[in-house]
Amino acid sequence: MATTSYHSRSNSLPSRQHPITSQIDENLNRLRASQSASTSSSIGQNLNGLQDLHEYVDMLLQLPLTQQALAQEQQRKWVEELFDGSIMLLDVCSTAKDALLQTKECTQELQSILRRRRGVEGLGDEVRKYLTSRKAVKKAICKALKNLKHMENKLSSSSSIKDAENGAVISILREVQAVTISMLESLLLFISGPEAGSKLSRWSLVSRLMHQKKVMYEEEGQKTHEIASAEAGLRSLVKSENMKNVENVQNKLHNSELCIQDLEEELESLFRRLIKARVTVLNILNC
Repeated sequence: MATTSYHSRSNSLPSRQHPITSQIDENLNRLRASQSASTSSSIGQNLNGLQDLHEYVDMLLQLPLTQQALAQEQQRKWVEELFDGSIMLLDVCSTAKDALLQTKECTQELQSILRRRRGVEGLGDEVRKYLTSRKAVKKAICKALKNLKHMENKLSSSSSIKDAENGAVISILREVQAVTISMLESLLLFISGPEAGSKLSRWSLVSRLMHQKKVMYEEEGQKTHEIASAEAGLRSLVKSENMKNVENVQNKLHNSELCIQDLEEELESLFRRLIKARVTVLNILNC
């Protein structure tokens, strides 16, 4: 009798045909189609798409039938796994936010210095400060990418769920996490620069998709990568000691700052969405 009751509750879970899960599938397909994005505008669009995706996920989790089913003891393992994943994604988002903020502050400081200076004397020291800061940013990003890779491996190696209806919901949530990981990988690689993929690949920590993104960076050139372009311009300016290049470098720094500001706004909105979903999952665990 208890078994019949259990299956009755399980079968009431939203299926892939439910309006909300259908919306989630549509968003997943759009993001998968653009997951090789390597420009700031396309990455920003994907972050915006992730916001919509996680909003639908929260709507799914808010459904009483979903909460009742996932609150069952049989589902606790999968809900805890989902919760652990949400914490990791929030940590990675925090790393990306810190990296963008640190790079933006250094960029703004250099712009101010370049506006005041009439020569390149002493500029090398300022650029070295910028490059040292960028090195610290890249180190933090490498660690975040390793964590994402670990999470990705854990998702792919997880055992399948036998119950068809429960499996549909859990499968959707896992697919959402997988796509979110891919989008955050793109963002982190963009912030760090095209060389990040080659460095990480020597540690066998980068997937084939991440390698493809690196190739796209190289094919499209630094003109589509505002942060890397500004960094390269600064290196060239100090090496040549030619003040004629200052205006060009200032433009690159300005473009980098605007790019960072746009990514910051999208990332902050995504961060709030992830926190909202995490609170919902925590409430389910506490039921």
